[in-house]
Amino acid sequence: MAITLEEAQENLRIWLEAERAIANAQSYTISNRSLTKANLSEVAKRISYWENKVSELEMTQKGKRMRRTKQFIPRDC
Repeated sequence: MAITLEEAQENLRIWLEAERAIANAQSYTISNRSLTKANLSEVAKRISYWENKVSELEMTQKGKRMRRTKQFIPRDC
């Protein structure tokens, strides 16, 4: 099942809201116990993924192809 542009935009919105919520109170400590709600770096990765997915779907919708570059390292054999 393919993801629609609207679904990708909604997922991006959800992850951005999650980032805001985490930024306000990511962890807390009571006495000698602490709790961390989420890993902010993982949330940032998901935001990046959904930003790329939204861009890709917008380009597809406009009839344009995404440019994909590949990196390689030449080696002597």
